[in-house]
Amino acid sequence: MSDLIAFFTDPWQLPFMQRAFAVAAIIGLVCGVVGVYVVLRGMAFIGDAVAHSAFPGVALAYAFEGNLLLGGAAAGITTAVLIAFVSQNRRLKEDTVIGVFFAFAFGLGIVLVSTRDSWTTDLSSFLFGQVLAVSASDVWTVAAVGAVLVLVVLAIGKELVAVSLDRETARAAGLPVFRLDLALYVVVTTTIVMSLEAVGNILVLALLITPAATARMLTERLWAMTLLASLIGCAGSVAGLYVSYTYDLAAGGSVVVVLTGLFALTWCLAPRHGLLAKFVRRPDGAAPLPAGR
Repeated sequence: MSDLIAFFTDPWQLPFMQRAFAVAAIIGLVCGVVGVYVVLRGMAFIGDAVAHSAFPGVALAYAFEGNLLLGGAAAGITTAVLIAFVSQNRRLKEDTVIGVFFAFAFGLGIVLVSTRDSWTTDLSSFLFGQVLAVSASDVWTVAAVGAVLVLVVLAIGKELVAVSLDRETARAAGLPVFRLDLALYVVVTTTIVMSLEAVGNILVLALLITPAATARMLTERLWAMTLLASLIGCAGSVAGLYVSYTYDLAAGGSVVVVLTGLFALTWCLAPRHGLLAKFVRRPDGAAPLPAGR
């Protein structure tokens, strides 16, 4: 019993773990809320594209000894705005435009990095995350930015869902589709850049997509999906840090592994849409057969 109590309480004795838990919980919550609209829109690719499009901004900031996160944010938002603008052309599908800018941005980042003779821990922390090194000011910054993002998403949530379901109908109904696209892209980009310090450029997509996908397996209602995704993101991030601390593993990778484990468990056991429920359900939708028959 004492070992179990120590498992939960020991990490909280260390100031850097307290800050890491706070940042991970906030980022998990915010990514859960924003990720719901990314999953409903079917635009998981945009998350990956924006995460990688931040790369040239970081490389440029690194080359000129600037702030890596600000450089990443500038490059990511610029790319998101360009994607939103170019994808208004109906001859091109959204994922096609995303693919073009995603490849260009990542290629540009590689070119910029190749101009440097060596890599430093600063750049590698951007790629792989360094949540255990966040400062107290980072915690407050993440909390403030996260609160703004959640408020924005909740304020335009209904309009975002309408655009996600049918863009042409939403446009005919008078909704400003382009401005809503732009708003969602900027929110997603800001969320990703805010999360880079926790899990890094390579793994940030998991925080944005996996909790929302897990919640999608459990409910059809938007408000319930939003609540579940935020809780799963928050709990999974904190649990990942516990795993990282206990077994001395990489923090960002541990968070992603825990979140993916929750998704796999839900995919198998979800009451209505899980693998087990589909296996025992009769084709005509009647109740499952009693055991032994």
